[in-house]
Amino acid sequence: MATDLIKGVVRLCLNLQDPEHVARFQKLCGVRGTFPRKSARTEESESEPSPNGACVKQRTEESTDDGSVDEKPSDLRQRKDRSSETSKQEECSNGLLNGAAMPEEQNTLSESSSKADSERGGSKGIVKPLRKNSLTGDVGQEFIIENKFLFYLFTFGTELGNEMFFIVFFPFLMWNVDAYVSRQIIVVWVLVLFIGQSTKDLVRWTRPASPPVVKVEVFYNSEYSMPSTHAMTGTALPFSLFMLTYGRWQYPFLFGLGLAVCWSFLVCISRIYMGMHSVLEVITGFLYSVLILAVFQPLLDSIDQYYLAGSYASLVIVLVHVGLGLLAFSLDTWSTSRGDTAQALSTGAGAALASHLNHQLGLQPDPSLDLLPLVMPVMDAALLGRALARLLVGVPVLLATRAAMKTLTIPLACRVFGVPADDVRHARQHAAVELSYRYLVYGTVAFSCVFLVPLLFDYLSLS
Repeated sequence: MATDLIKGVVRLCLNLQDPEHVARFQKLCGVRGTFPRKSARTEESESEPSPNGACVKQRTEESTDDGSVDEKPSDLRQRKDRSSETSKQEECSNGLLNGAAMPEEQNTLSESSSKADSERGGSKGIVKPLRKNSLTGDVGQEFIIENKFLFYLFTFGTELGNEMFFIVFFPFLMWNVDAYVSRQIIVVWVLVLFIGQSTKDLVRWTRPASPPVVKVEVFYNSEYSMPSTHAMTGTALPFSLFMLTYGRWQYPFLFGLGLAVCWSFLVCISRIYMGMHSVLEVITGFLYSVLILAVFQPLLDSIDQYYLAGSYASLVIVLVHVGLGLLAFSLDTWSTSRGDTAQALSTGAGAALASHLNHQLGLQPDPSLDLLPLVMPVMDAALLGRALARLLVGVPVLLATRAAMKTLTIPLACRVFGVPADDVRHARQHAAVELSYRYLVYGTVAFSCVFLVPLLFDYLSLS
């Protein structure tokens, strides 16, 4: 009986991992790829498509980045789809990423695209991914959007898990809502991203195959995909926010729960729409996040109190966050997922150190317990104007800090560790450079968000 159950679960997982489900959902939502029909001669001459949609020739010798970190021979086979853009172009001379047309078929593809374009009312129906691949520089292939409302909706949903959202979301909570909640939300975000990204590097599943999947997004296409960390953060943040604020703030239970459910659902579905994850990977990300919340949510207040008032809090914060970063960088060869892990850990460290300093100096104290539950203020023009003014002043300061630190840190790290700085992408594939860059840049940004920018608000009478 148990064996039959296990076999049934395995069959279900294999079925949910099938990229055809992703392709069918994309078609249902009005996404059409521009995959050409291949002739017999082309099929013989072209490279085989990899699970990530990249083309690799059938040969025994595989190309890798010269700047990769501790590349082991056993990793080469697993990482063959993650070589640099130059290597991919050399190996895929008969084709492009994401199932692009072969040279002899360009006329056929252009005619079919033009016909589809005219049927849909102009060139605005044919688009390309908004951002190029962060590791290889690949810009992706054109695809056809038939339902622009869903395209913009799911683009917004996937941006809820990207850097620019977090650089606005966390400061907004810190400056305008509740610093206590913001501190603990950052702890949740760091834990979820570290565990999720590290799991990716251990499981090492590639992205859904293309074709049949259309890569609406290619920014993370070189990363592993199991589980979906977008689904994890898109579940952990709204539900943790709901659990931390309900009872502390007065608002309807169904409103908070409904907002969390809609947020999570939108992010999870958007990853399938973008062609970045299978159904199984998104479901696993959701359930994995729920498990992490169940374990760590009861501990958040204790962690926060120790970070604020612990005698050795500063030392513990640095050791834990840097140690986890070093551990993450030892799991696999360099990838954007490891960089994102270090970025989250450095942000958490900077925010925790700044919060500890605020507590020691008596700055920005939390409301006393006898004032709870807090009453939602009336949303008048003065309140909204002050909140908007904080964002308009504070966020540009953070962006300027990030830009300045990026400009200074990478050349400095390259000089210190003896790494050529002429190719930044290759330079950052050295663990010492990448870790230094992430911790110095994003640790400083987070420290500024929690400690320096509120002082600026005091000076400008925006507190």
